[in-house]
Amino acid sequence: MKKILCLSLLMSFPLSAAHNASAKKVQTLPTETIEVLPAHLTTRIQWSKFPQPHYSNDDLKGKHRAAIIRVFADEDGAVQEATVEESTGVKGLDQILLQAVEKAQVKPHVNEQGKASPQIGYQAFNLKLTDKNIKSCDYTFSSKVWQAQQNDKRTAFQYVQQPQLAVDSEQLKGHDRWVKFSFKADKHGNVKKVKIKQGSGVYALDQTVVQALSASKVAVKRTASTLWIYKKSSFKDEIQFKLNECQ
Repeated sequence: MKKILCLSLLMSFPLSAAHNASAKKVQTLPTETIEVLPAHLTTRIQWSKFPQPHYSNDDLKGKHRAAIIRVFADEDGAVQEATVEESTGVKGLDQILLQAVEKAQVKPHVNEQGKASPQIGYQAFNLKLTDKNIKSCDYTFSSKVWQAQQNDKRTAFQYVQQPQLAVDSEQLKGHDRWVKFSFKADKHGNVKKVKIKQGSGVYALDQTVVQALSASKVAVKRTASTLWIYKKSSFKDEIQFKLNECQ
C-alpha cells in the first residue's frame, strides 16, 4: 500500500512542475485605458447649422404641431442620434424632424480645460400652418450697422463683407421681427461668442442670425484706447425683419 502511495506521489510531481512552468510562461497583457469624457447635458442646444425641416400644410394635417427631439452629438458637433421625446402626433412629420436634426450640426461644447465633449440636449419645434395667400420672399442681412456702413456713416466697427443670411418670410410667422445681438471679435476680426440680447420670439430665426454672424468678419479702426491687437473687443448690433420689406 505504501509503495502504491509513493508511486502516485512521484507521478504527480512532473505534472505539477509542468503546470507551474506553463503558468510562468503566460504573459499578462498591459491594461489599455481609454479616456471617455462624460456627455455635457444641456436644455438648450447651440447650433452651428440649425435644423431646417421642410414640411407643408398637408404634413401638419390641418393644425399647428409641436414636438421635442432628443439630440446626442459627439465632441465634433456631429449628430449621432436623434429620437422623439414628445411627438407631433403624426409619425411622418416626426420623421421629417428627425432627418432635419440628423443633417444639422451642433456647436461643440468646450470645457474650461479646452477639451470638447459630447452633448445631450433637447430641441423644441413649433410647426405652424402657413397662409397660402402670403407670397414667400427672402431677406438679406441688413442690420443697423450694415445700413449705416453702406451710407458711409461712422460706426464702431464695419463688416468686412455682408453676412450671408438665409431667411424667408415664412419664418416670420406672420409678424415683423426684431433681433438685438452682441458679439466679440478677436484681433483678426473673426466674430466670436454671439449672444442674442433680445430675441425675435422665433428661436429658429434667432439661430439663423447667430449662424450668419459666426461665419463673418469685422474690421475696426485701431486707436490707443481700443487695444485691438492685445485683446478681444465687444460689439452690438440689431436687425429688423419687416413683412413688407423683403425681396
